[in-house]
This record gives sequence, C-alpha cells and structure tokens, in this order.
Amino acid sequence: MKRLFAIVLLALGAVAMLGCGAVKQEQVSEIPKPYKTGYLKVDAPHEIFYALGGNPDGIPVMVLHGGPGGSCGPYMFDYFDLERYHVILHDQRGAGKSRPKSELKGNNTQALVADIEALRNHLELEQVVLYGGSWGTTLALAYAETYPDNVSGIILRGVFTATKREIDDFYHGATAAFFPEVFERLQKILPDPDTHNYPEQLLALIQSDDPEIRNKAAREWARYEGKLAFLHIEDDKLEALLDQFGEATYTFSLMENWYMTHNCFLAENQLLDNAHKIAHIPTIIVHGRYDMVCRPRAAYALAQHLDNCKLWFVPESGHTSMEPAMLEHIKRATAELQPLGTK
Repeated sequence: MKRLFAIVLLALGAVAMLGCGAVKQEQVSEIPKPYKTGYLKVDAPHEIFYALGGNPDGIPVMVLHGGPGGSCGPYMFDYFDLERYHVILHDQRGAGKSRPKSELKGNNTQALVADIEALRNHLELEQVVLYGGSWGTTLALAYAETYPDNVSGIILRGVFTATKREIDDFYHGATAAFFPEVFERLQKILPDPDTHNYPEQLLALIQSDDPEIRNKAAREWARYEGKLAFLHIEDDKLEALLDQFGEATYTFSLMENWYMTHNCFLAENQLLDNAHKIAHIPTIIVHGRYDMVCRPRAAYALAQHLDNCKLWFVPESGHTSMEPAMLEHIKRATAELQPLGTK
C-alpha cells in the first residue's frame, strides 16, 4: 500500500494531481532511493528540500515538478537510466517537504528560477538537463531562457506556456465541451460563476478564515483537475485519493490558484517570445494527444520556435504522466536525449 501511495503522488507533482488510476502496479519498477537528501536555505523564510539519486558522475538532470504546489519524490527516479543520469529532485518553495509549507511570501516564478540556480551552484554543477512536467515545463522554460548557458538539454511533458488563453481554457469553460458535469460542479462553489476570474474567486475561497469553506474549495479544485487529467478515472477512486492527500490537497490548490491569479508572474507570451534564446538546446517534448489540462497546441507552438526539437504527441494519453503510453514515452525521451557535450 505504501508503494501504491507513492506512485499515486507522482501525479500530484505533475499537476495531474491524481495519478495511478490507469496504471497497473507491475508496470512500475521498484522505487529507487535517493543517496542524499537535504535542505538549502534560499531567501527568508524559505528552505527548499532536495534529493539526489542515480550516478553522481552521470549527466546531471534537474527534475521540476508540477502544480505549482506539487512535489517531487523518489519514484521520479524511475524515469531515468540511473547509470547514465545524476538525478536532482527538489520541492519548490512552499510545496512538498520545503519549508514553510504553503508560504506565499516571496513565492513567484522569478524566485523559483533563482532557487534552481542556487541549487545548481550549491551542488557545484555545470550544465544541467532540465526535465519538467506541466507547470514544471513552464519553470524549465523560464529557467533556461534566463540561464541558457547552464542548460545542456530539455525534456518537457505536458507543455504549459502560461498564456492567458491557456489559463482561460482551463478555468473558464473550454473543458465543458468534454467534461460538462465536472465544470458545472466547479461553478457551483463559486460566488460569481458568470464573471470569468475563476482563479481569483478560488484563491479567495481557499484563503477563507472559515475552515469549512477553505477546505471545500481546495478539495473541489483538486477534484476538478484530477478528473480532467485522465482519460478516465472513477469518481470513487478519485475521492479516495483526495482523502489520502489530506493537507497536500490544500497546498496544491492554494499555490496553483495563487500563480494563476497572477498569470504565473510572466508577461503575456513571454516564454515563446524568448524561445530563440534556447532554440539550439536539444529538446524533446512529449504531450498527451487528449490532454485537457494543457492543450496540445501549446506544445506545437513551442516546437515551432525551437531548432533542435522533437515533438511526440502520445496517443491514448491525457495529462497525467502515469498513463502507460505517456510513461513509456517519458522513458524513451530520457534515453534518446543527447545533451550538449555528449556523444
């Protein structure tokens, strides 16, 4: 049961918050353990948790989890050949095991980029591969465009470039064409569903002084995203997983709506406008053909801006990284990527 719960948590770290419903246990290898864990103090009051695995002399790869507000875990080592890669996991500020939990002070995209750079320096790494899923793709692009000389390769799963259109599609009804009952349930908790500022309304509910209002809103948002993340997940299984997540559900919902309320602290179209800075870096994009959380057109648009990029649309896959076809393609990407400076 502990192993199953760990596998489930992978989807939380990948924004597809709930992730083992479609995966049989025998399809996932035994979960490797980190050889080292620690905390790195960044700007007050934040300390970020990190875990290292694989080969310390291998190709360093920084794994960037989703959300915002998700987390990493040792099960993510399973994406990589641990003889080839030195895998660096970390929980972004305010999330996972990082401290203080659910802290919004100083929590923005630029700070998360600075934390990645601080961790790279702390570990005395030179160039690194970036692996990001969902929100992790946003953060990977933001970091790479800020520090292109520090990046040797990029792997992205479920691209989100944080444009207003992407946020609007996810929050304000585009999903209702496929999940009408799921969207209607979310609308019912909103004070003013006719006004299209759902991230702001949800954030206010999640920050309510009334714990009943706060907890209901956090759970309903996580439920909404969980239903959309899969090609299929039964309601009773989803509810059971939400019960297991407990406090992590609140952190996830708080952080995600904090970032979306602020357009992810990025200028409109910033990541695509600056993609020329990273066009030469070897990049592989894997994206679910039927992803309802992050639409395939964002991955396609990004690929058009990159000169050294492979784009794989994964059939029979939605958003979560734990559907079998998606997991297979992630492992294929980590095996096939040839970072700068390698043969």
